Amino acid sequence: MKLKRALAAAVALGCLFAAAHAQEFPSKPIRFIVPFPPGGGTDTFARSIQPKLSEALGQQVVVDNRPGAQGSIGTALGAQAAADGHTIVLGFIGTLAINPHLYRKVGYDPIKDFAAAAQGTAQPYVLIVHPSLPVKTVKDLAALAKKKPGQLAFGSSSSAAQLAVVLFKMVTGAEVLHVPYKGASPALLDLLGGNIGMLFAAPAGPMGHVQSGKLRALAVTGPKRVPAYPDVPTSAEAGYPEMEVTGWYGVVLPAKTPKQIVSRIGTEVIRAVEDPEVKKRLDAAGLTAAPAGPEKFAAFIKSEYTRWGKVAEAAGLKVK
Repeated sequence: MKLKRALAAAVALGCLFAAAHAQEFPSKPIRFIVPFPPGGGTDTFARSIQPKLSEALGQQVVVDNRPGAQGSIGTALGAQAAADGHTIVLGFIGTLAINPHLYRKVGYDPIKDFAAAAQGTAQPYVLIVHPSLPVKTVKDLAALAKKKPGQLAFGSSSSAAQLAVVLFKMVTGAEVLHVPYKGASPALLDLLGGNIGMLFAAPAGPMGHVQSGKLRALAVTGPKRVPAYPDVPTSAEAGYPEMEVTGWYGVVLPAKTPKQIVSRIGTEVIRAVEDPEVKKRLDAAGLTAAPAGPEKFAAFIKSEYTRWGKVAEAAGLKVK
């Protein structure tokens, strides 16, 4: 009986401590880890909502770009951070649903090591090419790649974009040389310089270059066209419905973060995404607001993890 009372008291004290800690939150600036370099879609999303988060939480939210290993390095850093709410992490389809199926050691478990706070956006990838390539459609690109098997370099800046390349190869039967990059910015620089011929990228990064004519967009990989690319067909419209890939961004925290804090962060992320000014900026970057709270986002991450695991297995991708 005494043991039961002692355990009950300990649990009660723990709950009181967690509640008190949550009430004090935030007590210092909040680090927002983005596991990719500045300039890409992940960075655009984080910097779009950062001012509203700082305003709502009453503390400065500081974006901390930590690229490397297809986003795994920064994500692992977030998993190991103190679970007090002062470190939040950009959750991304590549880092949470795909990387663990492709790499043996990513440094975290996407399901066990994180608490989902909120989903922010959902968006396709854009298939873009250097204008020196004599192609205007995806079918043109597939035909050219078949004429030059293994000679055309196809870049990707994340594991999600890498699987888009895999899907391109599977559905077209073309052989291309895959060149992975640490982030969208270096991949875009190489594409602009003609060092690679093709790239799957989030809509935000290449948009200005496509509008200026320095790059050419052939398709978007979502189920519908993107307002920022109104004249670019979907992969289905281009003749390849199997090449559909929808990426997403959200916010997660270390797994043991008190639920009250996770809920608070999630609420403010959703408010930020739904803010008219922020939404306008996201739309302009090709990022579609798709807000969802902690429970829905957690369930979605699990379903995406399962889905892309099956795709990786079907494609014969080996864990490295």
